[in-house]
Amino acid sequence: MDTVSGTIYKFDVFELNASERTLICEGGPVQLAPRVFDTLHILVKNHGRVVSKERMLDEVWEGSFVEENNLAQNISLLRKILGKGSGHRFIETVPKFGYRFIAPVDEEPADAGHISTAPTRPIEVLPGLTDAPVTVHKLETQYVQNGDVNIAYQTVGEGDIDIVFVMGWVSHLDYFWAEPRFAAFLQRLASFSRLILFDKRGTGLSDRVPLSELPTLEQRMEDVHAVMDAVGSERAVLVGVSEGGPMCSLFAATYPERTVALIMIGTYAKRTRDEDYPWGVSPEDRTEFFELMQRDWGKPVGIEERAPSLARDEEFREWWATYLRMGASPGAAVALTKMNAEIDVRHVLPSVRVPTMVIHRKGDMCLKVEEGRYVASQIPGSKFLELEGIDHLPFVGNQDEILDAIEEFLTGSAFAGEHDRVLATVLSMRSVGPEKADVMQQAESLIRRQLELFKGKEVLIGGGNVLATFDGPARAIRCASAITGTAERLGLSVKTGLHTGECDYSGQTYSGYAVELAQRIADLSGPGNMLVSRTVKDLVAGSGLRFKEFGIHSFDGVDGEWRLFRVEH
Repeated sequence: MDTVSGTIYKFDVFELNASERTLICEGGPVQLAPRVFDTLHILVKNHGRVVSKERMLDEVWEGSFVEENNLAQNISLLRKILGKGSGHRFIETVPKFGYRFIAPVDEEPADAGHISTAPTRPIEVLPGLTDAPVTVHKLETQYVQNGDVNIAYQTVGEGDIDIVFVMGWVSHLDYFWAEPRFAAFLQRLASFSRLILFDKRGTGLSDRVPLSELPTLEQRMEDVHAVMDAVGSERAVLVGVSEGGPMCSLFAATYPERTVALIMIGTYAKRTRDEDYPWGVSPEDRTEFFELMQRDWGKPVGIEERAPSLARDEEFREWWATYLRMGASPGAAVALTKMNAEIDVRHVLPSVRVPTMVIHRKGDMCLKVEEGRYVASQIPGSKFLELEGIDHLPFVGNQDEILDAIEEFLTGSAFAGEHDRVLATVLSMRSVGPEKADVMQQAESLIRRQLELFKGKEVLIGGGNVLATFDGPARAIRCASAITGTAERLGLSVKTGLHTGECDYSGQTYSGYAVELAQRIADLSGPGNMLVSRTVKDLVAGSGLRFKEFGIHSFDGVDGEWRLFRVEH
C-alpha cells in the first residue's frame, strides 16, 4: 500500500502522519503494526466515505491472498486503541460492504518542522496482537466423515509438534478468528506446532445432529481420531479447555500411544457437587443456568463468569453472543450443558500415564481453582500451574503466561516411550445352564462377529466365557446387549459385567485390576442381566442408556466398595 502523503490528519486527540508512518495521541506515539497502520490510514484518508472490504484487502495486503478475518482483527484492534481517546465513535461498520471513518477529520499539509503541541499522555496498547496475516491456509475449513457425521477442522502452522486444541462448551471455527485475543492465542500455539482445530459434532461448522444424538465423550474421542487420521497425525498433544479437559484426559488414558502429552486449562473432573467433590455446581444453580440459557440464548450468556474482565466491553460482549449463537442452537446448548453436568472422570484420571500439565487461574469465576488442583493430584506425575487472574477463558487476561508455560512444557522436554498400560472398558460374560458343543461353536462365531461390529478386542472366547475390551463404554454395553440377544435366540443365557479401568496389556493379552473386577461383577449379575460399575455409568452421559441402582458391593481380593448399576434394556 502506498502511504506516501504530504498530509497530516487530525481527529479527536490523534494525529496521523502517513509519510512518517506515525500515529500520535496527545503528544505520545502509539505503536501500531504496519498493516494495522495501513488499515487506519486508508479509512482516515477516505473519512466520511464507505471503503469496501475488497478494496481494503487489496490495498493493505497487496499481493497476498488473505481472508476477511484479517481485516476484522485490524478493525477490532483499532477500535480498542482509538477508544483511549475522548470516547467518540471512530469506525462504523457498513453491513455486507465495508467500513466508514465517521469522526471529524482536519487535514493540513505536513512540513519538516511540524511538531505536535498537544500535551503528552501515555496510551495503552493491547499486548500480544500483531498484524501477521491469517492466510487462507490457516482459515481453510475441511471436513472428515465419521460415520454419517461430517466434522469440520482446520490446521494452522508447520511445527514439528502436533497440537489438537479442544475448546469447551460450544465452538465455531470461523469465530475463533473473529476475536483478536483468541486469534492471537491460536497463532502463538501455531508458532511452535501444527495446530489442529475442530468443531465437535452438533456445534459450529460440523454437522448438526438431533438433540438426542449430541456427542458423548466416547463419540468426541472418535471424532478426534477421525480428524487426526485425516491430517496424518500419528501422535499429538491434546490441549483441552474447560469441558474439553475431561474428554482429553479420557483420550490420553485410552490411547496413550497416540498422545504425546496432555494439557488441561481451567478444567474439572466432575461438574456437579457431591460429598466427595464439594467444588461443583449445586443442582439449584444448574437449574437456574439452564433457565437462563433457554431464556437468553443469543445474548452474551455466561460472560460474567467466563470473561469477567471483559464483561462490560461492548465489542467483546457482541462477539461472545455471536460466537455462542453461531456455535449451537438454544436447544443444543442446553442439552450439551445438561449432558456435561453428568460427566464424571474421577476414576479415569489415575490411569493417565502421559506427561500432563494442568493450568488454572486462582480467581477463575467459572471453575474453582480447587478443581484444577484435584485433577492434577489424581494424575501420576502431573504438573500443576496456578496463575493469577479471574478469567476462565485462556485468551482473556494474561494469555502470555499460559502460552509461555505451554511452549516451555512442550519444547523443553522430549516425550517418548512404550505404553504397557491403557484405559479400557472390560466386558466379561459367562454362560448359564447346559451347554451343547454345536450351539456353543455357533455362538462363538456370532460373538466374534458382534465384537468386530462394535470395535471390541477379543481377549478370550471359549468354555462359556467371553472377555473383551473396548475403547468406549457405550459400545461395550451395546455389544453386550447384542450378544445377549444372540445367545437367547440360541437358547443360551448369559450374565454380564463391565468395568472401565486401567489394564496391563501385552499384544492381545489384557490383565490386571480392571479385568478381575469386571469378572467379579459378571459373577454377581443374574442370567440375562448386565451390571456395570459406576465408572462405566459416569462415562456414558448423553448416550441414551438407562440404569437402575443395584447397590454397593465389595469383592474378595478386590480392594474397595463398588457402586453398581443394572442396565435397563
